[in-house]
Amino acid sequence: MKTKAQFKQLVHEAIELGATSADVIPPTDIVVRDELARLCDGNPRCEQYGLAPSCPPHVAGPTVLRQIIQNSAAAIVVRIDVPTAALFSDQRRDIMALLHEIVAGVEIKAIAMGYRESKAFAGGSCKKIFCYDQPDCRVLTARKPCRHPQSARPSMSGYGIDVARLMISCGWPANAAAAVDASDKQSMSWVAGLILVAAAADRSAGAGSARA
Repeated sequence: MKTKAQFKQLVHEAIELGATSADVIPPTDIVVRDELARLCDGNPRCEQYGLAPSCPPHVAGPTVLRQIIQNSAAAIVVRIDVPTAALFSDQRRDIMALLHEIVAGVEIKAIAMGYRESKAFAGGSCKKIFCYDQPDCRVLTARKPCRHPQSARPSMSGYGIDVARLMISCGWPANAAAAVDASDKQSMSWVAGLILVAAAADRSAGAGSARA
Protein backbone atom coordinates (compact mmCIF):
# COMPACT_ATOMS: atom_id res chain seq x y z
CA MET A 1 0.00 0.00 0.00
CA LYS A 2 1.36 3.41 -0.96
CA THR A 3 2.19 5.88 1.76
CA LYS A 4 -0.46 8.46 0.78
CA ALA A 5 -3.11 5.75 0.78
CA GLN A 6 -2.02 4.73 4.27
CA PHE A 7 -2.35 8.28 5.52
CA LYS A 8 -5.84 8.48 4.02
CA GLN A 9 -6.64 5.25 5.82
CA LEU A 10 -5.59 6.85 9.10
CA VAL A 11 -7.90 9.79 8.36
CA HIS A 12 -10.71 7.32 7.71
CA GLU A 13 -9.89 5.58 11.00
CA ALA A 14 -10.28 8.85 12.89
CA ILE A 15 -13.70 9.46 11.35
CA GLU A 16 -14.77 5.90 12.08
CA LEU A 17 -13.75 6.34 15.71
CA GLY A 18 -15.90 9.44 16.09
CA ALA A 19 -14.06 12.51 14.79
CA THR A 20 -16.17 15.11 13.03
CA SER A 21 -13.26 15.98 10.75
CA ALA A 22 -9.76 14.68 10.09
CA ASP A 23 -7.04 15.70 7.67
CA VAL A 24 -3.39 15.12 6.77
CA ILE A 25 -0.99 18.06 6.89
CA PRO A 26 2.79 18.33 6.55
CA PRO A 27 4.52 18.15 9.93
CA THR A 28 6.21 21.45 9.08
CA ASP A 29 2.79 23.13 9.33
CA ILE A 30 2.75 22.46 13.08
CA VAL A 31 3.58 25.61 15.04
CA VAL A 32 5.24 24.99 18.41
CA ARG A 33 5.48 27.93 20.79
CA ASP A 34 7.43 27.73 24.04
CA GLU A 35 5.28 30.44 25.61
CA LEU A 36 2.18 28.28 25.18
CA ALA A 37 3.80 25.44 27.13
CA ARG A 38 4.83 27.86 29.87
CA LEU A 39 1.20 28.83 30.41
CA CYS A 40 0.67 25.48 32.16
CA ASP A 41 2.87 26.69 35.01
CA GLY A 42 1.95 30.33 34.65
CA ASN A 43 0.05 32.72 36.86
CA PRO A 44 -2.49 31.39 37.45
CA ARG A 45 -1.17 27.86 37.17
CA CYS A 46 -3.34 25.36 35.31
CA GLU A 47 -5.39 23.35 37.79
CA GLN A 48 -4.30 20.17 35.99
CA TYR A 49 -0.58 20.91 36.34
CA GLY A 50 1.38 17.93 37.68
CA LEU A 51 -1.60 15.61 38.10
CA ALA A 52 -0.54 13.07 35.48
CA PRO A 53 2.42 12.04 33.32
CA SER A 54 0.56 13.48 30.34
CA CYS A 55 0.96 17.06 31.63
CA PRO A 56 3.85 19.33 32.71
CA PRO A 57 6.20 19.05 34.41
CA HIS A 58 6.20 15.37 33.42
CA VAL A 59 6.25 15.80 29.63
CA ALA A 60 9.31 16.44 27.49
CA GLY A 61 7.98 19.75 26.13
CA PRO A 62 8.51 21.82 22.98
CA THR A 63 12.19 21.01 22.41
CA VAL A 64 11.57 17.28 22.14
CA LEU A 65 8.39 17.80 20.14
CA ARG A 66 10.33 19.73 17.52
CA GLN A 67 12.66 16.74 17.18
CA ILE A 68 9.68 14.39 16.78
CA ILE A 69 8.25 16.66 14.09
CA GLN A 70 11.53 16.55 12.17
CA ASN A 71 11.32 12.74 12.14
CA SER A 72 7.69 12.59 11.06
CA ALA A 73 6.31 12.02 7.58
CA ALA A 74 2.81 13.34 8.19
CA ALA A 75 0.52 14.80 10.80
CA ILE A 76 -3.08 13.68 11.20
CA VAL A 77 -5.25 16.38 12.75
CA VAL A 78 -8.60 15.37 14.23
CA ARG A 79 -11.46 17.54 15.39
CA ILE A 80 -14.73 16.94 17.22
CA ASP A 81 -17.38 19.63 16.82
CA VAL A 82 -19.53 20.01 19.92
CA PRO A 83 -22.06 22.45 21.36
CA THR A 84 -20.17 25.07 23.34
CA ALA A 85 -22.47 24.53 26.31
CA ALA A 86 -21.41 20.87 26.46
CA LEU A 87 -17.80 21.88 27.09
CA PHE A 88 -18.91 23.72 30.22
CA SER A 89 -21.08 20.91 31.52
CA ASP A 90 -20.79 17.38 32.86
CA GLN A 91 -20.49 16.21 29.25
CA ARG A 92 -16.99 17.65 28.94
CA ARG A 93 -15.31 14.58 30.45
CA ASP A 94 -16.97 12.25 27.94
CA ILE A 95 -16.05 14.54 25.05
CA MET A 96 -12.41 14.70 26.09
CA ALA A 97 -12.32 10.93 26.69
CA LEU A 98 -13.57 10.38 23.13
CA LEU A 99 -10.88 12.72 21.82
CA HIS A 100 -8.16 10.75 23.60
CA GLU A 101 -9.61 7.46 22.39
CA ILE A 102 -9.70 8.68 18.77
CA VAL A 103 -6.09 9.87 18.63
CA ALA A 104 -4.92 6.79 20.53
CA GLY A 105 -6.77 4.58 18.07
CA VAL A 106 -5.16 6.31 15.09
CA GLU A 107 -1.74 6.06 16.74
CA ILE A 108 -2.24 2.34 17.32
CA LYS A 109 -3.33 1.94 13.71
CA ALA A 110 -0.24 3.77 12.45
CA ILE A 111 2.02 1.58 14.58
CA ALA A 112 0.30 -1.52 13.24
CA MET A 113 1.09 -0.29 9.72
CA GLY A 114 4.75 -0.22 10.68
CA TYR A 115 5.12 3.45 11.66
CA ARG A 116 6.39 2.38 15.04
CA GLU A 117 7.44 5.76 16.42
CA SER A 118 4.09 7.46 15.78
CA LYS A 119 2.81 9.52 18.69
CA ALA A 120 -0.60 10.97 19.52
CA PHE A 121 -1.51 14.08 21.50
CA ALA A 122 -4.87 15.28 22.80
CA GLY A 123 -6.20 17.88 25.22
CA GLY A 124 -6.68 17.92 28.96
CA SER A 125 -5.19 15.94 31.81
CA CYS A 126 -5.78 12.20 31.55
CA LYS A 127 -6.10 12.15 35.36
CA LYS A 128 -9.16 14.42 35.17
CA ILE A 129 -10.59 12.48 32.24
CA PHE A 130 -10.01 8.80 33.00
CA CYS A 131 -9.05 8.64 36.68
CA TYR A 132 -11.20 11.44 38.07
CA ASP A 133 -12.60 9.04 40.67
CA GLN A 134 -9.15 7.95 41.86
CA PRO A 135 -7.23 9.79 44.60
CA ASP A 136 -4.11 10.08 42.47
CA CYS A 137 -2.26 8.86 39.39
CA ARG A 138 -0.64 5.56 40.28
CA VAL A 139 2.03 6.05 37.59
CA LEU A 140 3.33 9.05 39.52
CA THR A 141 2.65 8.00 43.09
CA ALA A 142 3.28 4.26 43.02
CA ARG A 143 5.30 3.74 39.82
CA LYS A 144 2.64 1.31 38.64
CA PRO A 145 1.31 0.89 35.08
CA CYS A 146 -1.25 3.36 33.77
CA ARG A 147 -4.86 2.29 34.28
CA HIS A 148 -5.78 3.39 30.73
CA PRO A 149 -2.73 2.88 28.48
CA GLN A 150 -4.85 2.26 25.38
CA SER A 151 -6.64 5.60 25.69
CA ALA A 152 -4.73 8.24 27.66
CA ARG A 153 -2.37 10.40 25.61
CA PRO A 154 -0.20 13.47 26.38
CA SER A 155 -1.74 16.93 26.41
CA MET A 156 -0.92 19.22 23.48
CA SER A 157 -0.69 22.21 25.81
CA GLY A 158 2.41 20.95 27.56
CA TYR A 159 4.22 20.67 24.24
CA GLY A 160 3.36 24.18 23.12
CA ILE A 161 1.29 23.12 20.10
CA ASP A 162 -0.58 26.06 18.57
CA VAL A 163 -3.93 24.32 18.07
CA ALA A 164 -5.59 27.28 16.34
CA ARG A 165 -2.88 27.17 13.67
CA LEU A 166 -3.59 23.46 13.18
CA MET A 167 -7.20 24.34 12.42
CA ILE A 168 -6.11 26.99 9.91
CA SER A 169 -3.72 24.54 8.22
CA CYS A 170 -6.66 22.18 7.71
CA GLY A 171 -8.92 24.95 6.43
CA TRP A 172 -11.24 24.69 9.43
CA PRO A 173 -12.72 27.50 11.56
CA ALA A 174 -10.35 28.30 14.42
CA ASN A 175 -12.63 30.15 16.81
CA ALA A 176 -12.25 28.65 20.28
CA ALA A 177 -14.87 28.04 22.95
CA ALA A 178 -15.50 30.79 25.47
CA ALA A 179 -17.36 30.45 28.74
CA VAL A 180 -19.51 33.45 27.84
CA ASP A 181 -20.99 31.40 24.99
CA ALA A 182 -21.97 28.48 27.19
CA SER A 183 -25.54 29.68 27.62
CA ASP A 184 -26.07 30.00 23.86
CA LYS A 185 -27.75 26.75 22.82
CA GLN A 186 -26.83 27.33 19.17
CA SER A 187 -23.15 28.08 19.73
CA MET A 188 -20.74 25.42 18.49
CA SER A 189 -17.10 24.83 19.34
CA TRP A 190 -14.53 22.06 18.98
CA VAL A 191 -11.78 20.04 20.58
CA ALA A 192 -8.81 18.73 18.61
CA GLY A 193 -5.99 16.22 18.67
CA LEU A 194 -2.87 15.37 16.71
CA ILE A 195 -1.07 12.23 15.59
CA LEU A 196 2.49 12.49 14.31
CA VAL A 197 3.16 9.60 11.94
CA ALA A 198 6.76 8.38 12.00
CA ALA A 199 8.90 9.10 8.95
CA ALA A 200 9.55 5.56 7.75
CA ALA A 201 7.38 2.48 7.84
CA ASP A 202 8.86 -0.81 8.94
CA ARG A 203 8.78 -2.80 5.72
CA SER A 204 8.61 -6.05 7.68
CA ALA A 205 5.12 -5.10 8.90
CA GLY A 206 3.71 -5.78 5.46
CA ALA A 207 0.35 -4.89 4.03
CA GLY A 208 -1.45 -7.28 6.35
CA SER A 209 -0.66 -5.13 9.38
CA ALA A 210 -2.43 -2.18 7.80
CA ARG A 211 -5.83 -3.84 7.66
CA ALA A 212 -8.65 -2.26 9.62
